Amino acid sequence: MGDTLKDLKERRSIRKYKAEQIKDSELDAVLEAGTWAASGAGAQPAVMVVLQDPDKIARLERLNARVTGNADAKTFYGAPTVVTVLADKERPTWVDDGNMVIANLLNAAYAVGLGSCYIYRAKDIFDGAEGKDLLKEWGLGENYGGVGHVLLGYAGESPRPKPRKDGYIIKVR
Repeated sequence: MGDTLKDLKERRSIRKYKAEQIKDSELDAVLEAGTWAASGAGAQPAVMVVLQDPDKIARLERLNARVTGNADAKTFYGAPTVVTVLADKERPTWVDDGNMVIANLLNAAYAVGLGSCYIYRAKDIFDGAEGKDLLKEWGLGENYGGVGHVLLGYAGESPRPKPRKDGYIIKVR
């Protein structure tokens, strides 16, 4: 338990990555953690699509950048691996279930020595025509909605934590 709490306190979003690709064993450990995420009624409606090909990452990054209103933005910060989490929109808890997967991915990445960052704009990407084309390419139906992207790689920075806000915890007894 001590290591888990320590990892939760120390994990930070990384926005600068080394070019080196992560090891398959590290990726597999992170992805396995994602499969153990809680989901409404245990339905497991989420899927994880892993991109490591630079051209495929660049294509997805361009779609993500357009959502920001700055088509030239480098929104994936040079991460060599991007995991896109999608979930079946027919499940009422699809967004929450996908975010549970993302939380597991982020924390597992830190536990195995990787940097990570959560990029939220996937819903907008996969609601559009180009996103629907990607779903087809990936063998997924249009019933899947984008939840978020998880960037993975070796950290090229060590950001400091922000102080925790006052009033974060309210105990009602």
